[in-house]
Amino acid sequence: MEVYFYFIKGECMAIHKFFLNDKYILMDVNGGSIHIVDELTYRMVDHCEDKSLQQVYALFPEDAPELVAEIYGELQDLKEQGYLYTPDIKQEQIRYNPGNVIKALCLHVAHDCDLRCKYCFASQGDYGGQRRLMSLETGKTALDFLVAHSGNRRNLEVDFFGGEPLLNFEVVKELTLYGEELNRQYDKNIRFTITTNGVSLDEDKIDFINEHMVNVVMSLDGRKEINDEMRPTVNGKGSYDLVVKNFKRLIEKRGDKEHYIRGTFTANNLDFMQDAMDYYDQGFRKISIEPVVTDPKEPYALREEHLERILQEYEDFSRAYMEINRGEDKMLFFHFRIDLAEGPCLAKRSVGCGAGSEYIAVTYSGEIYPCHQFVGDERFKIGDLWEGITDLDLRDSFKGTNVFTKEECSSCWAKFYCSGGCHANAFYNNGTILRPYQLGCEMEKKRLECAISILANEEV
Repeated sequence: MEVYFYFIKGECMAIHKFFLNDKYILMDVNGGSIHIVDELTYRMVDHCEDKSLQQVYALFPEDAPELVAEIYGELQDLKEQGYLYTPDIKQEQIRYNPGNVIKALCLHVAHDCDLRCKYCFASQGDYGGQRRLMSLETGKTALDFLVAHSGNRRNLEVDFFGGEPLLNFEVVKELTLYGEELNRQYDKNIRFTITTNGVSLDEDKIDFINEHMVNVVMSLDGRKEINDEMRPTVNGKGSYDLVVKNFKRLIEKRGDKEHYIRGTFTANNLDFMQDAMDYYDQGFRKISIEPVVTDPKEPYALREEHLERILQEYEDFSRAYMEINRGEDKMLFFHFRIDLAEGPCLAKRSVGCGAGSEYIAVTYSGEIYPCHQFVGDERFKIGDLWEGITDLDLRDSFKGTNVFTKEECSSCWAKFYCSGGCHANAFYNNGTILRPYQLGCEMEKKRLECAISILANEEV
């Protein structure tokens, strides 16, 4: 028997195991190692942590004693090497952002939009307020604020966001050039991303984006009938034909630079694999399809009754994905790619996106929120560009929320992969950021199993 394993930085006294895509897989939750094993090892692993070989013989009387002994010995060796049955770690071992450094900005250059997406958390772009655009002066102040609070970090991130940032593109251009000046002046590397619905993309915008943006996130919800139902224009017409044409042109001219198509699936398209295939057929290769999170009373909301169907769809999609990627023209699905050799440190794995601490959102008027999904909710305003972060208690509550402080997360096998999930989804479903959004948790765990099983098939 051979045991293949990868080691991830980190350190629980728990084993998660699953069988998917013809692979028996063991995960050492706290140590981070992943083992591809045979069927007998898969059955034995639950019994070999603290039992003697004689006790294990008694549990597997129908299996060859010499094989049981061999597997038992290998499992004990892995335990001694720290690759299996790793003991739990303590919360006090985690030191996260002690200097309150800010490394990423979500810059809301437009509280307005030229689509009227039905599920939009931003109230079709205005975040429940006025439709306004960010001034160049406010944007420059935001970039100055980022640099001033970045400490010794050189690599910084800015995402031009909305609403729809193309509605304020002259300011986007000026801010990008200003950020490049700041890079030279302060020896920083501000990397710009733009998230766009593509409605007003033209050749000039495409050329500027492709020259200056390290990443482009393009919003499209899959098949024409699905997209046009959920993402109409302001006059009620479908947006698919227009934005697909524009996105194809952007990608054609972009070459190898980073980009991806981002979709949302709802109760209307639980067969979201078909939307991924539509992306692929249209020539898009880097894709993400996220589950909608909305009021469960909405007819398109995902509810508990949909979960079994969704989890099966992920499994079916993983098999189709592997089949596609056996060929030359590969697909990259965001949730099916996972790096088991490198990745963030244990502290970062524990806290996730860093909302409210390392990552903030800035509105057109200069107000600061923990992230884009809290914008407009005055309970979560933590400051502004001129006074700085003034609600230190709120900032510290976000900073101190992690997989150890969330009861459900502390005993979950996926905690060091999902990092406790989205704070906004937690709060708006449970009334607290300390309790994760359970429907989202189940989907995330299935995506992780699919991703690991895909890698297992690639490596062995």
